[in-house]
Amino acid sequence: MRVLVTGHKGYIGTILVPMIIDAGHEVVGLDNDLYRRCTFKDGIVEVREILKDVRDVEASDVKGFDAVMHLAGLSNDPLGDFNPEVTFEINHKASIRLAQLCKEAGVSRFIFSSSCSNYGAAGDDLLNEESAFNPVTPYGTSKVRVEQDLAKMADSSFAPTYLRNATAYGVSPRLRFDLVLNNLVAWAFCTKQVYLKSDGTPWRPVVHIEDISRAFMAVLHAPREAVYDQAFNIGRNEENYRIREIAEIVAQTVPGCKLEYAPDAGPDLRCYRVDCSKAMRVLPEFKPQWDVRKGAQELYDIYQKVGLTLEDFEGTRFSRIAHLKSLLGSGLLEDNLRWRTEDVLRAAAS
Repeated sequence: MRVLVTGHKGYIGTILVPMIIDAGHEVVGLDNDLYRRCTFKDGIVEVREILKDVRDVEASDVKGFDAVMHLAGLSNDPLGDFNPEVTFEINHKASIRLAQLCKEAGVSRFIFSSSCSNYGAAGDDLLNEESAFNPVTPYGTSKVRVEQDLAKMADSSFAPTYLRNATAYGVSPRLRFDLVLNNLVAWAFCTKQVYLKSDGTPWRPVVHIEDISRAFMAVLHAPREAVYDQAFNIGRNEENYRIREIAEIVAQTVPGCKLEYAPDAGPDLRCYRVDCSKAMRVLPEFKPQWDVRKGAQELYDIYQKVGLTLEDFEGTRFSRIAHLKSLLGSGLLEDNLRWRTEDVLRAAAS
């Protein structure tokens, strides 16, 4: 197949692209490379790419593809809260415009990287794909709106699929520290503390980025009728944890550290557990291989290898919102998060 991956140079995209290539497919990427200064380690596989903001996609960009895997967007709750209007412009409006162009161009499969954030404040119940949405952030709301609008477009020629990924973790060339396991291991490695800003009681499903990528591949290879207009919670049922449980695993993984709670620690509104059995049942190719303990060890090992410092951890390279604020402050980005000019874009690469 010929596959277009939007956001191919992001946290998940840099892991997914090699998997697609290894499966024998042709890959083209589309990305504005907003995080080109945020490379954590070698390993970004170069493919033919379209260097473009997802808001500016044209019909010619999507013509001739069998499938589109859509990952591009503002990728977490703090970013969504920072500028909700731009969040909806990028995550919702641009996604639906992209899907419309794909449908008109004859792209038969559209695999959308959604989120379990759709469930939001849900309490202790185990949620399946039929459970009610209850997003509590602009990011989660934007994902819900995309799913709802894509469903209206589904027909005999256009098969959208919605992968509701649990909270991601794991090592990537474009690593992020603004994710719970990545953050806690980095904090423990650099400070000898596992530091929780909440009281640790909320539930959170987590999943390794390699397993998210395996889910994309499983959908790509599945029969059309199995994934047509279908949502899948992506993770493992065993990988629903209370935040404090994740923190305890980190404390057991990083030698010499202790678990502490912030003085004003309180409950986090985001609390949800998800049932991932549908993906395991409908997508036989989807075989997750990671758990939190193994993931914590992987992160600890890479932090040791690169000699991660507190300055790295607290700096602007690996926190998405801190990086964007830095680009805005230096004049490289407009307020709507577009690169200012091509000259500035080239300067940003240096």
